[in-house]
Amino acid sequence: MFDYAQLAALAAIHRRGSFDLAAAALSVTPSAISQRLKALEERFGTLLIRRGQPCSATEPGLRLIRHFEEVMLLESTLADDLPEGPGQTTIRIAVNADSLATWVLPALASTEGMLFDLVIDDQDHSQDRLRNGEVSAAITSHAGPLQGCDTLPLGALRYRATASPAYLARWMPQGATRAALAQAPALTFSDKDRLQRDWVARHLGEKPPARFAFPTHRIASSQGFVEAALLGLGWGMNPEPLIAGHIAAGRLAELAPETPLDVPLYWQFTRLTAAAIAPLTEAITRSARDHLL
Repeated sequence: MFDYAQLAALAAIHRRGSFDLAAAALSVTPSAISQRLKALEERFGTLLIRRGQPCSATEPGLRLIRHFEEVMLLESTLADDLPEGPGQTTIRIAVNADSLATWVLPALASTEGMLFDLVIDDQDHSQDRLRNGEVSAAITSHAGPLQGCDTLPLGALRYRATASPAYLARWMPQGATRAALAQAPALTFSDKDRLQRDWVARHLGEKPPARFAFPTHRIASSQGFVEAALLGLGWGMNPEPLIAGHIAAGRLAELAPETPLDVPLYWQFTRLTAAAIAPLTEAITRSARDHLL
């Protein structure tokens, strides 16, 4: 039988990154957190938390955290049928920044009785978070299959390679040629972001990954991407819902006319928690129908 106070301490240390923050989250002392973790590690005879800045769970620790959070979700479903009614349950979700900025928040806002702990990660990598137990659900570009999980297709988020007219006049007066793209500053969300490279590969007729280097700014913000493009800082792959008005008004223009890049998205979640998060799944799929291709 698991001691769920100990598991709660383990999960809080990993989620918050330190013993002090875990103690504050659970309204206990740091000493109590340390004692609970020590007892859990002694029981299983293995290290469950890597001490550091921040602290993070080992692989066995992640498996225990996933079990704990799945049980909490299942208990919330049971509470629906009890006289005192359901309590608020926290669900941890991996979501890419562009989906969060365009269509995910309305889905979360329409789902009652849940608290959300969002992990922002690239859609090409969010499935890894689900695989190793860091999250209970993920919006990902991978269709699966993933052991123990279900996958629902959501549609595609359309991106357009865009920049300001002044930027294009300066850096690409002859269009988005190979020579121009090699010199013109781009915008990249992070080292995981491959959208710009994939668009260049398609535009130049190369097989991805394109063996083509281009200068780039790194800006980890969807809204920052749009603002940077408007200000002429660089060109980037901006989600169409965020820039449709700017294109219509002439504040942004495509590097090459009508060359969108459509990224398919999927909702993946563990089967064990499917019933508990059914209202969220319904809200996610409904919002996707309204906003995605």
